Amino acid sequence: MLRAIFRAISLVCLATALVAGVLDITRSIADSRIVLTPLHVDWARFGESSLASLKAIVEQSLHPLVWDPALVTLLKSPTWAIFGILSVLFGLLARRRRRPWQENFLA
Repeated sequence: MLRAIFRAISLVCLATALVAGVLDITRSIADSRIVLTPLHVDWARFGESSLASLKAIVEQSLHPLVWDPALVTLLKSPTWAIFGILSVLFGLLARRRRRPWQENFLA
């Protein structure tokens, strides 16, 4: 059950990464230069208030240093890269692990 949820999350993250990558490629062709849209810019387009509330929650419940060096650096990364990495990580969590006795029969 959990494996199916991780596969679905991986698929959604992969689709998001592909859409963000195509948008960056399209903008790069239109501007005749490489355009890499950071995650915080895309997030602000869809809901700037949620980004501000995330900042408030992280600074209040965790530590202010978690927001500034860690999450700000993550938010400055390209959107397609972040969602691509998330897709790979959830895909690895969803894969079926082989047991040592299965290697003899399935190889």
